[in-house]
Order: sequence, then C-alpha cells, then structure tokens
Amino acid sequence: MRNLLYIIAVILIIGWAFGFFYAGSTGIIHALLVIAIIALLLGVIRRA
Repeated sequence: MRNLLYIIAVILIIGWAFGFFYAGSTGIIHALLVIAIIALLLGVIRRA
C-alpha cells in the first residue's frame, strides 16, 4: 500500500509540474500538488 501512495504522489507532482509550466496556473493544478504532498506525508507517518 505504501508503494501505491508514492506512485500516486509522483504522478500528481508530475501532473502539477506539467500543468503549471504548460497550461498556466489554475486552481486544480495547485490542488494536485496539495494532494500529492498529503499522500507523501501519509506514507512517511505510516512508516514511522
């Protein structure tokens, strides 16, 4: 399950970077970044 969270987080960060640099900054792009950070934090917290 932890690997799945990291995969989802990486996909969301890549999507955020692509959207931020190529499609302009919209609300949904920044929401993807927040979701990715939350997924990474959950993975770190669950591991500890």
